Amino acid sequence: MSFVCGFRLLSQSLAKKQLKAVRRCFSQFGTESDSERWRRIIADRESGHTSAFEDEDGNVIVPTGSLTNATPLRYYKEKSEIERDRHFVDWARIRCTGGNGGDGCISFLHLPNNPLAGPDGGDGGNGGHVILEANSQIKSLANVKSLYRGERGIHGMGKDMFGKSGEHTVVLVPVGTLVKKETGETVADLDIHGSKFLAARGGAGGKGNHFYLSNKNRHPAIAEVGARGEENVWVLEMKTVANAGLVGFPNAGKSTLLQAISRAKPKVASYPFTTLNPFIGIVHYDDFVQLAVADLPGLIPDAHKNKGLGISFLKHLERCVCLMYVIDLSVPKPWEQLECLKYELEMYKQGLSKRPHVIVGNKYDLEESKKNLEPLKDYIARNTPEGEIPLPVIPVSGKYGENIVEFLNHLRGLYDLYNKPETTEEGFVW
Repeated sequence: MSFVCGFRLLSQSLAKKQLKAVRRCFSQFGTESDSERWRRIIADRESGHTSAFEDEDGNVIVPTGSLTNATPLRYYKEKSEIERDRHFVDWARIRCTGGNGGDGCISFLHLPNNPLAGPDGGDGGNGGHVILEANSQIKSLANVKSLYRGERGIHGMGKDMFGKSGEHTVVLVPVGTLVKKETGETVADLDIHGSKFLAARGGAGGKGNHFYLSNKNRHPAIAEVGARGEENVWVLEMKTVANAGLVGFPNAGKSTLLQAISRAKPKVASYPFTTLNPFIGIVHYDDFVQLAVADLPGLIPDAHKNKGLGISFLKHLERCVCLMYVIDLSVPKPWEQLECLKYELEMYKQGLSKRPHVIVGNKYDLEESKKNLEPLKDYIARNTPEGEIPLPVIPVSGKYGENIVEFLNHLRGLYDLYNKPETTEEGFVW
C-alpha cells in the first residue's frame, strides 16, 4: 500500500516522459500485474492476440485506439456533507400540441379621398412549434410535464397588418433521450448536446383578403382560417450517457466502489437494493479526460422474470463503452455470480454481456475473498476459448481503497482501446 502511494506521488511530480520511463523500468523488474499485461498484449495488434468481445451482431470488436497511460487524479477536497434530494425519472409520456395559426382578415381600406382603396386584410401569424432539445445540464425527466402547447398565432388585421407568429415551446430533456411512438418505434435519438426534435408543428397562418386580390376579383371578400397545430403523443425514454457501467448483485459493493473512485455520494447501506436508480460518478485523469461511471441497481437470479427490480434499468448500459462486473469475492463460488450476471444481460439484449468488460473482485479486504481469488481466475482461464487471452480479475476493496489505482488504469485502458470517436457535422471529433 505504501509502495502504491509512493508511486502515485512520484507520478504526479514527474513529467510524462519520465513517468513512462519509470513504468517501463518497473515492468522490467516483474511488477507488471495481470491487467497491465492484458492491456499491453491487446494494444499490440501485431501480436495476433484477441479478446472475446463481440457486438450485438456477433462481430468481434477490434480495438481501434491506443493506450495513453494517463494517471488518475487524486481527490484532496472533502465531499459535501449536504444531502440533496434526488428524484430520478427515466421514462415519460407527453402530449404535444402545436399552436393554431392566426386567421386572415377581411378588410377594405377607406381613405378620405379614396373611399374604395381596395382590400387590406393582413395574414394571420403562424402557430408556435413544440421542440424537444437535448441539454447536458438536465439529468432526468423529472421536470418534464405531460402536456405542452405551442403559442397561438395572432390574427391578421386591417391596413395590411400581419399577425405575430407564436413563440416556440422548447422542452429541455437530458442528453441520451430516445423519442418513441406509442407503438415502440424509435423516431429520434437526442444523444448530442443541442440536438433538437420537432415534436409538434404549429399551424400555418391564414391568408387575408389582400392575398386574393387579382385583376378578375378586385374586391375579394374571402380569407383563410388559420390551420390547427399538430397533436402528437410521444414516449420519452432516457438512456444514461456513461462511459462505463458497474453491474453486480445487490450488496456487491458497487456504490462503495463508486464513492472510492469519484466524488459521487450514492446511498450505501447493509441491506440489498440500496441503489434504486442509476447514479453517475466522474473519474478525472491527468490528461484532462473525464470518464462517467454509472452505478446500476443490483441484479438477482431470474431478474428477467421481473424479480427484484427487474432488468428495465439495463437500458442505461447500451451506451457504455465498457462494462465492469463487480463480483463479491467473499461468497462461495463467486464465478456463479458472474455467469448469472451475463445470463441476465443476455436476456435483456443479445450480445450485451460480450461488450468490452473487466471482472472486478470487490471486498478483497476479507479473508474469504483472498481464498476465492485464485479459484475465480482458474475458472475464467478454463472457460476462455483457445487462442484468446483470459480476462484479468482485478481485486479491489472499495471500503479501504485497496488497488483502486489499478482498477482506474484498466478502466482508462478499455476506454482508450475500444472507444470509437464520432465526427459531428462540423467535422469535430469527440
